[in-house]
Amino acid sequence: MLIVRLVSRMGATMIESVVALLMFVNAEIKEARLQENMAGCLRGKRHAERQFSESVTYKCWKGSAELEDNIDGSKSIKKLIIE
Repeated sequence: MLIVRLVSRMGATMIESVVALLMFVNAEIKEARLQENMAGCLRGKRHAERQFSESVTYKCWKGSAELEDNIDGSKSIKKLIIE
């Protein structure tokens, strides 16, 4: 699911290198979803863009993010780290 694991670990959150599908509403990030790889991200982007909305755009992004563990054992993005 995640590409490279970095060394930092802080309790239940960790910083890792990820591929994420970002949803922008009026040029502001509203949601960031973890993706397994860039191909899966681009596939999800194409699927999401089929429901056209003028104020909503999607972008695939590769970088670092602070992740947290969910109750069901999955991981989600808590914070993007823009370098």
